Amino acid sequence: MSELPGIDLQHWQAQGRTMTFAGQPIRYWLAGAADAEPLLLIHGFPTASWDWHRLWAPLAGRYRLIACDMLGFGYSAKPRGHAYSLLEQADLQQALLAQVGERRPVHVLAHDYGDSVAQELIARHQEGRLQLASCVFLNGGLFPETHHPVRVQKLLLGPLGPLIGRLFSRRKLAQSFARILGPHTQASEAELDALWQLIEHNNGPAVMHRLIRYMPERRQQRERWVAAMQATQVPMRVIDGAVDPISGAHMVARYRELITAADTVLLEGIGHYPQLEAPDQVLAHYLQFRDLPEAVACSAEHC
Repeated sequence: MSELPGIDLQHWQAQGRTMTFAGQPIRYWLAGAADAEPLLLIHGFPTASWDWHRLWAPLAGRYRLIACDMLGFGYSAKPRGHAYSLLEQADLQQALLAQVGERRPVHVLAHDYGDSVAQELIARHQEGRLQLASCVFLNGGLFPETHHPVRVQKLLLGPLGPLIGRLFSRRKLAQSFARILGPHTQASEAELDALWQLIEHNNGPAVMHRLIRYMPERRQQRERWVAAMQATQVPMRVIDGAVDPISGAHMVARYRELITAADTVLLEGIGHYPQLEAPDQVLAHYLQFRDLPEAVACSAEHC
């Protein structure tokens, strides 16, 4: 997909560390100099923090990177019968920052499901519960009214959700990715194998119908989250794959309607996973954002 080589999954797994959150083991990763500015990376559904592997080394050369597989994802615990919540995942991000001793205002780079977690963090910033320095969103359902879920997501929400989850397979994953990625930036077989390993680990398909409850939760939190984004002084940017049928150019159009002086970048021909499809473009636009005077000032003044 990209000229940036990335990290193979086995090597990525070996670099991980383990913490405990809510009595469950959580896998997390650190990279970069301890005194560099902290950058929290938050992954999407149904994958894991390996999504960032192509950006990991380039970003680690500039920032202190912090990332975890959220509860129910990747190499972290996937407890059956758990009531998964975006608010709890935000608690997890704060626990992760505490675990690694990070007390400075933190920059955030988020994708998909992670965008919703980041929105909750912005709301908490506005409430004085933590300090953010900036936030960049990749393709995600920032506004429920513009979110167009794929068929399997709709089925997971329905009465057959538990069965649909258990029947989810690598073949189904490949079919879904073929629809949501750009026409010229499709995943390789090796990438699909790795993504499926992360989903399948710890019997992940058995909890997908519980994780998918994030979609109605987004609707419940919409007014609070959008109000926080409209009020905050935290610098924000959207970097979005334009042809994503889930949250592509149509979502960015809504963002521009709702957010004053909206800072948005559309990647033409790119789909739902820009960090995998066009990481070189994402990296360039992210670094350019971080070099903007307002982003630097916000970091220095704690917003």
